[in-house]
Parts: sequence; structure tokens; C-alpha cells
Amino acid sequence: MTVPPAPQPAKAADSATGGEAAAGDEAVAAGILRRQRARESSARTYARSFPIVPARAKGMTIEGTDGRRYLDCLSGAGTLALGHNHPVVLEAIQRTLESGAPLHVLDLATPEKDDFTDALFDTLPKGFADRARIHFCGPAGTDAVEAALKLTQTVTGRRGVLAFTGAYHGMTAGALAVTGNVAAKERIAGGAGGAADVTRLPYPFSYRCPFGVGGERGAELSAAYTERLLDDPAGGVVRPAAMIVEPVQGEGGAVPAPDSWLRAMRRITAERDIPLIVDEVQTGVGRTGAFWAVEHSGVTPDVMVMSKAIGGSLPLAVIVYDRDYDAWLPGAHTGTFRGNTLAMATGAATLRYVTRHGLAERAATVGARMTARLEGLRHELPAIGDVRGRGLLIGVELVDAEGPVDSCGAHPAAPDLAERVRAACLDRGLIIELGGRFNATARLLPPLTITDEQAEAVLDRFTDAIARVSAEARAQGQAQPQPQAPTQQARQKQGR
Repeated sequence: MTVPPAPQPAKAADSATGGEAAAGDEAVAAGILRRQRARESSARTYARSFPIVPARAKGMTIEGTDGRRYLDCLSGAGTLALGHNHPVVLEAIQRTLESGAPLHVLDLATPEKDDFTDALFDTLPKGFADRARIHFCGPAGTDAVEAALKLTQTVTGRRGVLAFTGAYHGMTAGALAVTGNVAAKERIAGGAGGAADVTRLPYPFSYRCPFGVGGERGAELSAAYTERLLDDPAGGVVRPAAMIVEPVQGEGGAVPAPDSWLRAMRRITAERDIPLIVDEVQTGVGRTGAFWAVEHSGVTPDVMVMSKAIGGSLPLAVIVYDRDYDAWLPGAHTGTFRGNTLAMATGAATLRYVTRHGLAERAATVGARMTARLEGLRHELPAIGDVRGRGLLIGVELVDAEGPVDSCGAHPAAPDLAERVRAACLDRGLIIELGGRFNATARLLPPLTITDEQAEAVLDRFTDAIARVSAEARAQGQAQPQPQAPTQQARQKQGR
């Protein structure tokens, strides 16, 4: 698969009628964007970062109405495991439509639903599938998080939840309550809202360690703090209904949890009869180099939250949990759009394709190659403070290389620099998004089908953008920015 060239200005467009036609196409796009700004809410997010109007898409490439083409390294926030309009997905849609199957059936049984459940259960961690129950939720991951919280609260009769700094679990009330990002909550009356009492625990983050030491020792301290807090009779924590954790924090800046730490969380929760919920909404379906990110650690959770890629590009969200937790009454968590037949067909096709073609293993290989190249450029590009992630969930934190270094060796985050790099990437035909604590981490989430040529092109364009923006800052005599509160754009991260 060839890599599209970086987009050119309209006057240089290669078309039968030259620049005039390209300019006309640009006028069409400008009109659509103008109407979007006038009619859609101020909460829109990606449209602010990427002022383009996609007209066609295939694989990793998006083409705008103006003919410009982009490498999509966002993949629908991780939804598009196979990229845009993969043949196996289109075939599943066509087959389902031609079959006459009902497209909307609430939670009734259908052949498509049965097949999807078979395909999903075939991917579950060893020792979990045989004891699994599935609940189909509303179409977004945030609803599945709500369902997981309600389930564990029902089973245990408890209210509280253990959650982690840096976490992102969605934008509905309960999911937002267990999310760590303060900026997402502070504009809501009453703070986070939600139906749970949340105890916030330190997530291990080597580059910006909450204990100031980093590395393996930082993870050990995080586990020890958690255990001692739960056992402290004066610690203020009533035994909770659940602990919820991401194996890799996606929106939090592609921060992977050490396997040893996840095993410690499983031990701590099991010993205290606290259900463990693992949020695999963004990390699942091969993204991190295993089909489910929790498999790296060998941990078997009590509840898994799944969405995004499981629907094969269409909306679908479920929770899968141990049968011993199947204690709620009929109608305890309902929703109109739980019976999306097309999503179940495309989801089953995607799950099987990822398995049969070894795309999880491919993600591990390509991701390791990409992170190694980025690590090798840190001396040449000092604005690269940290390279992290797992598989094809990669984060590159951009920093003020002239700023002071903390006890972990980290420079101050540079959110303004990161925003300029993101814009420069778009100019070069590359779509990336920002995340992390200061919105200074460039997040690379290409489809699992990315070719070697595309991977090199992504890094070429990305590193060229960093080099150019850094050079412009030096030429202007500007110090790279100090950390600051997230922008309004950062406050309105993706809904689930």
C-alpha cells in the first residue's frame, strides 16, 4: 500500500482543471466547516484540532473534499483496528444487509449476536472465557463503564470505587467520577457528579512518578501505598465495591502499567474481596501487542469493559464478567441501542481477522520498531522528553528541554509546543492527537494493518514537525513553554 504524499496548497493541486478546481473544492470544505461551527455545540472537539472535511477513506488514508490526503494516526480514537473501510468490514455489512436481518432488535437473540459472542469469547484470556457472562450495553464505552460500576455495587452492596490518577473512563456521570482528569470535571456543577464515592490512588508513571523516584521502585511504592491505605483503620476508606484500572492509560498519555504492579493490584483486591474491573475500551483487540492488554500481566479480572474496536468501526459496547457476579435483576441496566446487528456482524469479522492474521503480534513488532526509532532521536530532538506505550498505543511527551529537571529526570511539559507540533503534522498530512496530564503528549494510534512503509512515513512527518517547530521557536528567541493548565480544547476530550 502506497503512502499518500504530504498535502499541497490548492494552487499546486494536481487536477484536470488545475488550481481553480482545487480552490472550488476548498470553498466547499470551508462552507461545511462554517456551517458546523454555526450549528454544532461548543463541546465539539476533534473538529477544532482537524479542520478538514473527510470525503473518502481507505486503510490508513483519509482524503478530504479538497483532495488532500492524510495518514490517520488517530484511528477513531482506537476504534478502527483495521483502518477505514477494510474489505472484511464492508463485506460483513453487505452480507448482513442482503440477508434481510433486522438491524435493530433491542436485546433479542439473533444469529449475528450469537456469532459475535462466539467470536468475542474465543479471544478472552485463558481461564476467563469458561466462566464468562456478557452484557450488551449502550453504544459507547462510557455506558459499559457505568454498567460495570452498577454491577459491582449490586453484587457487593457497597458504594465506593478505587480509581487512579491519570485515568480516563468516559464522560457520563459515574464514568467521569472515576476519571482522573480534573479539567473534564471542573466546569460541571458539583464537580464530577456520579453515583460512587471515589478514592483516588497513585498510578505508576515512571517519567512523572507521584513518589518522585520512577522506575520499578515507583511502581512498588504505588502498590504499597494502596495496600496500606486499604488496611489502615483510620485511612478513611470504607471497603469499596470495586477497583477500576486501565492496563495502559490512553487519554492519560499512553502510560503503561507495569505487569508486576497489575499483578499486585489483583492480589490486593482478591485478598480483600474487592472486584477488579479492567477497562479495555481503548487497549483491546490487539492494540498493545496482546489481544487484551491485561494478558501481558497474566491477570484474570472479575469484569472487563470493552468497546471501540470490538464493533469493527461501528458502535458497540459490552461488559464481560465472571458468572459469580451475575446477580442483578432483569432490566437492571437497559438501553435502546443494545441490539446493533450491523455492529455485531462487523465486530465478529474484525475479531476473527485480527486473530487469524496475527495482528496483535504485528502490533508488538511494529510498535517496538517505532518506539525504538523515536527513542534514538531524543538526543537529536531534545523536545522529546519521553517515549512510552505498548504495541501500537504510543505516546511521545514533548517538553521544555531548557527547563529544570525534576527528581525523575523529567523536564517541564510543553503543551503549547505540542499543539504547534500537532498542527504542523496536519500540514504534513499526518493526523495525531494530544493527551496526557498537560495535554503535551502526542498519541500515535495507527491501525493494526499499518505497513512498514506507512510506519516510516508517520515517523518521518512527525519528527520533521518536531524539528521544524523547535527550530522556529529558537529562531524567534522563545523559550519552550512552561507547564500550564490544560486548554479549553483539552478540557473537552473525547466522549465514549
